[in-house]
Amino acid sequence: MISAAQLRAARALVSIDQRQLADLAGLSLPTIQRMEASDGVIRGNVDSLMKLMAALESAGVELLAEGATSAGGGRGVRLKQTAAAPESATAERPDVH
Repeated sequence: MISAAQLRAARALVSIDQRQLADLAGLSLPTIQRMEASDGVIRGNVDSLMKLMAALESAGVELLAEGATSAGGGRGVRLKQTAAAPESATAERPDVH
């Protein structure tokens, strides 16, 4: 699943606020606020969690689960690489680190 820290980081990566995420996911603002205030892994209605994760994915975020292939290990988030933005294009975008 997704942790509260991942959720906050994912929103920051795609520059959306809680209200925008709530709209994208079809959830209420208080639901997003509760999820972000959680301690550790977000707990909640499975349908709400699936909507949240689908909204983040459609916004361009890839969620990394614990144990997923990653250079640093652990949980995380990263921007998806699109077909229009090959790996070499990140060097041309100063806002990507």
